Amino acid sequence: MGDLPKKYKGAIYDEPGKISTKVVELDMPEPGSGDVLINLDLGVMTNSWKGLPAPTQAGQVGGHEGVGKIVKMGPGTEHSAVKVGDRVGVKWISAICDSCPACLSGHDGVCFNQKVSGYYTPGTFQQYVTGPASYVTPIPESLDSAAAAPMLCAGVTVYSALRKSNAKSGDWVVLLGAGGGLGHLAVQIASRGMGMRVIGIDQGNKEDLVKECGAEVFIDHTKGNAEEEVKKATGGLGAQAVLVLTAANGAYASGMGLLKFGGTLVCVGLPEGDLQPIATAYPQFLVAKAQKIVGVAVGDRREAIETLDLAARGLVKTHFETIKLDQLTETFEKMHRAELKGRVVLDLS
Repeated sequence: MGDLPKKYKGAIYDEPGKISTKVVELDMPEPGSGDVLINLDLGVMTNSWKGLPAPTQAGQVGGHEGVGKIVKMGPGTEHSAVKVGDRVGVKWISAICDSCPACLSGHDGVCFNQKVSGYYTPGTFQQYVTGPASYVTPIPESLDSAAAAPMLCAGVTVYSALRKSNAKSGDWVVLLGAGGGLGHLAVQIASRGMGMRVIGIDQGNKEDLVKECGAEVFIDHTKGNAEEEVKKATGGLGAQAVLVLTAANGAYASGMGLLKFGGTLVCVGLPEGDLQPIATAYPQFLVAKAQKIVGVAVGDRREAIETLDLAARGLVKTHFETIKLDQLTETFEKMHRAELKGRVVLDLS
């Protein structure tokens, strides 16, 4: 696909722990054995958490969702399912070992030897990135790259969370953080893709977005009593599943009270700051109501393909705005102030 430049642009975390990024020139990587080199068109904004095995290092290229075209194949990829010119996606889990107990049982999203894009592995806030030919995700031809990119982490995560909630078509599900980057996708997947009845909870200024995405009921958590309103909407029983899609300990504390008997609280959002247990997860109530709590980090490779198929069929549409690399820090600041609706896509062209 022509000569590749020796240098290209990327954004690094120059002061980890602060909201700060810096656009720099990076050296063109060479795809290793089994890898492909991808020219990224788009990357997606991310966030940061405590509780990670090690702190992010200065100079780390961030970002864990991206879409682009393969421009070079590494050795050992002659029989790969992808080829030069194909559009592919990079997910949060950018590489797996395919041989640990988790991988062998189909749980590649929690591979023991996983590489996390943007965390000790170069992420998608750059124009070129390498990835395993066997683990990049093919993008459906009918799906626009900007619409596909947010599906590779946010989309597949909430799709997996809904599947693991064990809620079925016609069941009530509550989505805490329904108007956010994950939430607005979860509303659509649940209502349009799985036939569930959705109660969206978020700030009042996100009501229009949440209802537009398919929620039957919207609750402004800053007003009134969410537990009473959920019980009212569900005939006094509560919801079959509650997905916590926001990074707030308060949301987790309220989640158990929204569940019906036999219901499931699904943990997705990772609160920042010091680690705290779920305040209302009392064993006595869990036992008495036969409830359970599950955690979902991200979906597996099969779920990524299924999520992109939902988007290609027009059942899920990402609400996003597009920015350039030099607007990254400013946008992180807006995210920190909870001013963003939907996702932010990074134009790397």
